[in-house]
Amino acid sequence: MKLRTYLILVSILALGWNGYSQKGNINKALKDYDKFSYIKTSDILLDVAERGYESADLFEKLGNAFYFNNKMDEAAGWYGRLMDMDRPVDPELYYRYAQTLKFSEQYEESDKWMERFANARSEELRARGFLSKRDYLESIEGLSETFPVTNLDLNTEWSDFGANQYMDKFIFASSRDTKEKTYNWNEQPFLELYSATKQEDGSLGNVEKFDDNINTKFHESSVSFWPTDDVVYFTRNNYYKRNLRRDDDGVNRLHMYLARLQRDGSWAEIEPIHFNSEQYSVAHPTVNVYGTRVYFASDMPGTIGQADLFMADINDDGTLGEPVHLGAALNTEGQESFPYVNSKGDLYYASNGLPGLGGLDVFMVRDFEKKLDNHEQLIVENAGKPINSEKDDFAYYENLGTKEGFFTSNRDGGKGDDDIYFFNVPDCLQDLEGIVFDEKTRELIPGAKVRLFDQTGQEVSEMVVGDDAKYSFKDLNCDKEYLVRVEKDSYSTDEDRIATTDNRKLTLNLDLEITRDEVAVTEGTNLREALDLNPIYFDLDKWNIRPDAEVELQKVIAVLNQYPDMTIDVQSHTDSRATNSYNEALSRRRNNSTIRYIIEVGGIDPKRLSGRGYGESSLTNDCGDGANCSEEEHQLNRRSDFIIIEM
Repeated sequence: MKLRTYLILVSILALGWNGYSQKGNINKALKDYDKFSYIKTSDILLDVAERGYESADLFEKLGNAFYFNNKMDEAAGWYGRLMDMDRPVDPELYYRYAQTLKFSEQYEESDKWMERFANARSEELRARGFLSKRDYLESIEGLSETFPVTNLDLNTEWSDFGANQYMDKFIFASSRDTKEKTYNWNEQPFLELYSATKQEDGSLGNVEKFDDNINTKFHESSVSFWPTDDVVYFTRNNYYKRNLRRDDDGVNRLHMYLARLQRDGSWAEIEPIHFNSEQYSVAHPTVNVYGTRVYFASDMPGTIGQADLFMADINDDGTLGEPVHLGAALNTEGQESFPYVNSKGDLYYASNGLPGLGGLDVFMVRDFEKKLDNHEQLIVENAGKPINSEKDDFAYYENLGTKEGFFTSNRDGGKGDDDIYFFNVPDCLQDLEGIVFDEKTRELIPGAKVRLFDQTGQEVSEMVVGDDAKYSFKDLNCDKEYLVRVEKDSYSTDEDRIATTDNRKLTLNLDLEITRDEVAVTEGTNLREALDLNPIYFDLDKWNIRPDAEVELQKVIAVLNQYPDMTIDVQSHTDSRATNSYNEALSRRRNNSTIRYIIEVGGIDPKRLSGRGYGESSLTNDCGDGANCSEEEHQLNRRSDFIIIEM
């Protein structure tokens, strides 16, 4: 069944087959075709073709009948016969033929027909996307991961798709009720919403219809709930108050509705969204984690292709503001649908207009809501395997709290038309690698020790690089900050901070550069001057160790480890603001914090450290009492220095 293709508006062309002996059958087929009864159409036209009749119109209509009923192998056969006639055709048929070939993984042949399509429609986003990503298969392979996906036990031989979690329920759409009215498009029962409950063994069971007020004798699907769980948005045919309405072409469109939870647990107060129209579809809503926006698909005016992604703000009462098109960065002349925004603000959606493995693929935009609000560039990525396959893959949903993910696919090996698949959201881990160089000569430095610290200052791992001077740390947590330090006898110590992203299967690169010691360190030398260390700065009226100060203190610790007989005097200072007595007390606290960090984090013997606070007695500039200095100038005085006492 394909609500996923229902948004596609088919332009019907009349066939000029007058005089043919099968005219009655052809007229019947055309009537069914006009009513989107594609199974009936294909049966009749197949009979015509088997009797020996051949024409471009016949092959096109057979190809379309199978294409729009998602029977891509059959569609490819008839489109292929059409192309073999070597007659001018609508370039859109090149595109459809290319898509059907992907379903049998004939990517090279598919690309050949995409080339023809791109040459004929070079101005289209689909064409530009293909031409700019000729290596799309290699790119998708690089984005792919290896984790198991499981076909849910609740799937049937019919169509089961979509996923959303509501309290302790799992909500999905299904055409399993064979007692229901049959849908002409594919002669399956109309879709209804169902709920399932998680069992003790983790499986989903106790499947029952979701709500009698929401379900009707026509299609319902794609629900999304307000964060308070008392308002639901859902998709239904244009059927309201027992009145079925059609557009000017006689098509009953999909509309979006909202319903409110009642005290008895039922749903009522159902109302259509105000920008629904008899002339276009509005479907597949998803609400963001804050309950401030709903994203959805539509072919309303302003749409680039067959269906585009839109958004609307949610008012305090659950009603929606005006629809806003999400632009050409996401949408194409193809079909974009089934949006989902996770709790981090990442967008997932299905598209058949972007380079993919075949049919609908799931695509994602990281940090989508943040980038959208900040007017930043939206980078669309294919979700890769195993989420995507050569068949249709769509309706992605994940719960990052429980690490549960779901998507729908009609891939080979399923139970029915569309099946829902489950997966455990993989932990987000990244790798870090790089090479250690001499900063001045650019020579490799074998034997250097590279150490990795987490954001609390705890050492995570260390390694000594080999002759290739390469280092590598595996399985770093995503969205974290790390410090990388490199040490080598007779070289200065160098450190860099690096932040991982939220992109799984990513390798970060950070080359490290160190310089050979050229300055002799002697008693009385300030380490900042001798080894080019930055001063330890403090915020105004604070004595806690700042993140930038941690980097410098780790360098001091490395020097103390490099020179095990060295003792130092830590001298802490303030700026001139506040009274002398206050500043002396503040500098003592800063001195204590600095020394404590070196001892506790660096493991340095306390006997090798001394220190005191000097208040405002040793300013580095002319920013004394009453001076008109900037904050940056005052900060130069809020520091700790390290004076060598013994070597």
